[in-house]
Amino acid sequence: MALIVAILCILLSWIFIHRLKQRNAIGPKTWPLFGAAIEQLINYNGMHDWIVGYLSKSRTIVVPMPFTTYTYIADPSNVEHVLKTNFNNYPKGEVYHSYMEVLLGDGIFNADGELWRKQRKTASFEFASRNLRDFSTVVFREYSLKLFDILCQASYINKEIDMQELLMRMTLDSICKVGFGVEIGTLDPSLPDNRFAQAFDTVNTIVTLRFIDPLWKLKKFFNVGSEAVLHQCIKTIDDFTYNVIRKRKAEMEEAAGINKDEKIKNDILTRFIELSKDPQSNMNDKSLRDVVLNFVIAGRDTTATTLAWAIYMIMTHKEVAAKLHRELMNFEQARAEEENISLKKYQDDDPESFKHRAMQFAGLLNYDSMGKLNYLHAVITETLRLYPAVPQDPKGILEDDVLPDGTKVKAGGMVTYVPYAMGRMEYNWGPNAVSFDPERWLKDGIFQNSSPFKFTAFQAGPRICLGKDSAYLQMKMALAILCRFYEFKLVAGHTVKYRMMTILSMAHGLKVTVSKHGHVS
Repeated sequence: MALIVAILCILLSWIFIHRLKQRNAIGPKTWPLFGAAIEQLINYNGMHDWIVGYLSKSRTIVVPMPFTTYTYIADPSNVEHVLKTNFNNYPKGEVYHSYMEVLLGDGIFNADGELWRKQRKTASFEFASRNLRDFSTVVFREYSLKLFDILCQASYINKEIDMQELLMRMTLDSICKVGFGVEIGTLDPSLPDNRFAQAFDTVNTIVTLRFIDPLWKLKKFFNVGSEAVLHQCIKTIDDFTYNVIRKRKAEMEEAAGINKDEKIKNDILTRFIELSKDPQSNMNDKSLRDVVLNFVIAGRDTTATTLAWAIYMIMTHKEVAAKLHRELMNFEQARAEEENISLKKYQDDDPESFKHRAMQFAGLLNYDSMGKLNYLHAVITETLRLYPAVPQDPKGILEDDVLPDGTKVKAGGMVTYVPYAMGRMEYNWGPNAVSFDPERWLKDGIFQNSSPFKFTAFQAGPRICLGKDSAYLQMKMALAILCRFYEFKLVAGHTVKYRMMTILSMAHGLKVTVSKHGHVS
């Protein structure tokens, strides 16, 4: 008995001394063995704002965890050091790779070294193609108009809709058409169930939890709890993905049989399939599966969630909505005059004339003409500043290093730059940092870029997002068509908050009612 009491006294003294040493420490308080895991678990559902609280007091915070240490950074000089200056010292790393491998495999977002360079070279060649850009413009217009039709029906019967879900369907259909050359039809008027999308979201949520769950490997070994759910969802995802690959290969073989000299579709998957035929590439169907899923998360989730947050910002900031609608109206008139097009008048009670006018407007939108929509570009960029699609991005540490602000980081740990927090820091954006203000991006009405190490929504340095222009193209196309003709209103009582996953999606969707814009022309 005396031994037990002595052990308890020693344990309590150890905890007391440990906590006493942290009285003046900056950052979350830790516990012996558990580090800051307890505090992170308690604040898990609002972790991005939990980090904001600490980074507003210190530009760098160190968070010890049971098996590693996270260093969170929000200062642009530190971010530039990690993403560019000392890039080779901060790969995705083995820890991140182990968390995400079940979903992303060895795809471009989860790979390092030569494997990453090969994929990026192939992808960058494709994204630089004017053919792909022109084809993407047609596809993005087509699916934006499909969404327009669904909203048209909802407006007539005052039906509540989940805009985030509809946008996820639109971007999934788009990336499958542009990236993989296949039609999957999730945005058909009947809105068919989409087991792949549901499974993809579930897996995304579970792998995010792995970052702070010290027991995930144990749960995986015994196939219990969240890891058991993940295992089942991965089966659904793989069934879909391998079917896309088989279908694409069959189409390529059929086309080659008809005309061996004719090069068929120039989508991203086709290029990787062609690359896999080279024995030196070491690519197989598993490699192609990883390519598909990495581009799904890039082309579907990030774009859809940004569009959802943008619509939420527009509907909750009336002055922004008015300025945006005015820009779109002026653009429509100017472009119609340039093209010598007579715009068809429409009435609210005539759906066919309403749709025809929308099609006329959509026809005026292309890559070059949308470059004139400076305020729309600013609205999207300001949305990304406050609600970046990837709210945190962790990097591994190969060797001990010292960040520009003097913070020492140890090999084997993780450095995470935090776009969500960076957009809310006064030391980055001034006293109105938390305000939604598209005007901050405009000078004399013309959009002005900011440093990618300050505005980190598309990353920066060698890993800067290849699909940035494509993402803006789709987002501007969709928002221009929707906001020119519709007004959105949040359903009473609906709560908008983010869900903890690798992408900043809304936990409960975006429930709205939609009405035609109060303008008859």
